[in-house]
Amino acid sequence: MDIAELTTLRLGGPARSVLEVSTEADLIEAVRIADEAGDPVLVVAGGSNLVVSDEGFDGTVVLVRTKGVQVSDDACGGIGATVQAGENWDDLVARAVDEGWLGIECLSGIPGSAGATPIQNVGAYGQEVAETIATVRTFDRYEREIRTFTAASCGFGYRTSRLKAEAPRHLVLSVSFQFARGDLGRPIGYAQLADELGVALGDRVPTADVRAAVLDLRRSKGMVLDADDHDTWSAGSFFMNPVLDPDAAAGLPADAPRFPQAGGLVKTSAAWLIDQAGFKRGHGGSSGQVSVSTKHTLALTNRGSGTTDELLTLARSIRDAVRDTFGITLVPEPTLVGCRL
Repeated sequence: MDIAELTTLRLGGPARSVLEVSTEADLIEAVRIADEAGDPVLVVAGGSNLVVSDEGFDGTVVLVRTKGVQVSDDACGGIGATVQAGENWDDLVARAVDEGWLGIECLSGIPGSAGATPIQNVGAYGQEVAETIATVRTFDRYEREIRTFTAASCGFGYRTSRLKAEAPRHLVLSVSFQFARGDLGRPIGYAQLADELGVALGDRVPTADVRAAVLDLRRSKGMVLDADDHDTWSAGSFFMNPVLDPDAAAGLPADAPRFPQAGGLVKTSAAWLIDQAGFKRGHGGSSGQVSVSTKHTLALTNRGSGTTDELLTLARSIRDAVRDTFGITLVPEPTLVGCRL
């Protein structure tokens, strides 16, 4: 099987073998046996954050298809939900909105699995998944034991976590969330979303309205999966927004976006940098089979018959142009397998 069939980019060469697992015990056993045999393992669930080489993967691809959501009331009147790693993330968000669980409504429309969300501390429109995570249950591939991390011990940061920093050590088995109850979502903390909703920053609106607005915004950027729309054949945002020290931020042009962060740091917009470096929406690679999305500058897309090599060539051109223009080196957000930028 070509890994292209398992990723949202629809790129990637053949896997030596593919094993689908549907229980936690089978997931642990598949990875443990491969590790003990010295066989390379690639764990795939939604395939939304992967860039795999055209040569493929000379090892075992383990497809995580574990399912189940266990719900409980907590002593403070909220909701606890323990979610198996293979559960579809957006299905969980939709359920949360329907049942009045607060805190992930702004994370609507994000492709992938629940188990992947703590690894990268998935975030969008002013929310991060770390804000609602209570614990993450893992299999430690080095010590061959089950470990449960509290949110405080996960080392969450901007698009990162301990789980990501120590990869591939920790295999996520399930994630436990703690949600408040209510009809109104958390205060809106993202200006574009506030504008879409027609409210002020800090206002609270029904979670169903938040979800609908987020989905509309994401569709306008080609960030909701659609088999007929090549702008959605991507790995989402290809580069992370740079977080700069004050001196580096001061060197940006006056009109560059600036978002204050903790510790005096400043986040700027990778999309703005890319656009200003000459890569507009729809900018194509040499073959025309990969391009910057026609809807969103941060997404690099497969137009139908592209290759990973072509995608990475375009990504390198963008990275180098931004570095030459602004002195900032963009960092890729997806996981690169068998290839490098």
